[in-house]
Amino acid sequence: MLEHGGRLLAAARRYGIAAEHWLDLSTGIAPEPYPVPAIPPSAWQRLPEDEDDLAAIACRYYGARRVLPLPGSQAAIQLLPRLRPPGVVAVLEPSYAEYAAAWAAAGHQVRRCAADELLQLVAEVDAVVIGNPNNPTGRRFGRGELLALAQRLAARRGWLVVDEAFADAEEASESLADVAGGAAAANVVVLRSIGKFFGLAGARVGFAIAGDAILDRLAEAVGPWPIAHPSRLAAAAALADETWQQAQRQRLRRDGARLEALLAAAGLGQSSGTALFRYLAREDAPELHEFLARQGVLLRCFTTPAAVRCGLPATEAEWQRLTAALAQWSRR
Repeated sequence: MLEHGGRLLAAARRYGIAAEHWLDLSTGIAPEPYPVPAIPPSAWQRLPEDEDDLAAIACRYYGARRVLPLPGSQAAIQLLPRLRPPGVVAVLEPSYAEYAAAWAAAGHQVRRCAADELLQLVAEVDAVVIGNPNNPTGRRFGRGELLALAQRLAARRGWLVVDEAFADAEEASESLADVAGGAAAANVVVLRSIGKFFGLAGARVGFAIAGDAILDRLAEAVGPWPIAHPSRLAAAAALADETWQQAQRQRLRRDGARLEALLAAAGLGQSSGTALFRYLAREDAPELHEFLARQGVLLRCFTTPAAVRCGLPATEAEWQRLTAALAQWSRR
C-alpha cells in the first residue's frame, strides 16, 4: 500500500497524540470547503440517475464537450492503464505515486523521468502521465508545450494523460479541458476532481475528459452508479456556484502566498508548489517532518528526493501554531 497524506489516525497512533489535537497539513485539500446545501432525504433512498444535470454543469465549469463523472479521479488513474495493451509509459519523477503503480499493475513498463526528459522520451513511449500542476512539486506545463507533446504521441497512437487535480486555482488558459478529445487533441485525457479546490475530498467525485471512444470504454469499466446520489448533488452545487469559486480562488492565492513567505521567514529556503501547498526539497526533510510531528503538526514527507509538502492552515490560530512550531525548529 502506498503512503499518502491525510493518514491522521496512523500518525495519532504512532506519536501518541489524539487525532483532535493535530494540525494536519499533510494534504493539499483546501481548508475551507464548499458549504454543501442540505441533502434531501430522497437522495439517500433512490439510486442516482445519469440523466441529472451533473455532467452538463461540469461541462460548463470545465469548458469541455463531454465529461464522465467518476468516483474520484483515482478511478480513472487505476482503470485507464487497463484500456491499453501493455506498453511503455513515461511518468514524472517525483509525482503522485499512484500513476506509476497503476500502469505497472496493468503490465506496462514504467519509465520515470524528469520534466526536461519528456520530449526526449516521447518517441519511445506509448503514453505520458503528468500532473499539471504537478503533485508534489507544483511544476507547471504550458498549454502549447502539452499540445506539442500530445501531437508527437499521436504519431504512435499514444495517450497524454494530464491530471489537473490542482488546476482550479490556476490560470484557466493553461488547462487542456476544453480541447481534450477534440480534433486537435484526440489522444488527450484530462482528469479533474472536486477534492482539492472545493475541499470535498470525502465526496469522492472526479471527472475524465476525453474523446468518446476512450470515455465509452472507461464508463463500461467503471460500471453503473459510480457516484453516490448525495455526492452528485454536492458536486453539482459546487461546480455551479461561480460566486463562491471566485472568492475561493482569491482566498487560496492569498493564503498560498502567506505560506510561502512563512516558510522562507523560518529559514527553510525557497519552496515551490501551488496555491494549496508548498514543497520543500531538503536533505533534512525526515528530521523536519519528525520534529513537527512530535508537536502535533503533520506534514507530508517524501523520500525520493527527500522533501516535505505543507498544506494550508484553516484558521488564524492554526497559522500561529505553525509559526511557533517552525520557530522552534529554527532555534533547535
